[in-house]
Amino acid sequence: MTTPSHPVAGLAGFAGLAAEQKSQDVTDWAARLSWVVGLLLVIALVYWLMREGWKWRGTLQGDLPELPQAPAEPGAAGLTLTGRYHGSTTAGQWLDRIVAHGLGTRSRAELTLTDQGVSVVRPGAQDFFIPAAELRGARLDKGIAGKVLAEGGLLVITWSHGDRLIDSGFRSDHAAEHTAWVDALTELSGGPSEAAATSHDTEGSR
Repeated sequence: MTTPSHPVAGLAGFAGLAAEQKSQDVTDWAARLSWVVGLLLVIALVYWLMREGWKWRGTLQGDLPELPQAPAEPGAAGLTLTGRYHGSTTAGQWLDRIVAHGLGTRSRAELTLTDQGVSVVRPGAQDFFIPAAELRGARLDKGIAGKVLAEGGLLVITWSHGDRLIDSGFRSDHAAEHTAWVDALTELSGGPSEAAATSHDTEGSR
């Protein structure tokens, strides 16, 4: 016949299991905490490296002159646009971001086109002006400075500043406005119209 377990022995066994479980729980929490702290350190390191890279890029672009400002009498507005400024790059190189003088800061933007050029007003960031004499053209695109949008979702203005040729990307709150801006900017810069360029490309492919 089996001898029944003594109640005190049973309680001692239960207490031992509880203590072991408590110890295991403490060990799990410590491991999780270490993992979280390690992840936060990695994120902080990545952020620091990005910040230092941004500062280094700004130093390399220190030869870029101060941005032009709108004249006191810019003239009558031909077109206006409200939307977002997505950044500027070296012309034709959509990943070569320009950060000097706040050009790397994405922001809301209000554009006004006059005969004298394009006024860019940016709440919370530095405003600038693109003189008509420095305009080199405009186009529809889908990406700039690491930002990718739908095909034709970006208005890119190409302009000269100092010894650099710059692409600046904007997206209107109403994307249908982009085409009118491309046409007007192309005309103001003295470049061929979009229709003429299309016709030329078609003839060249024959």
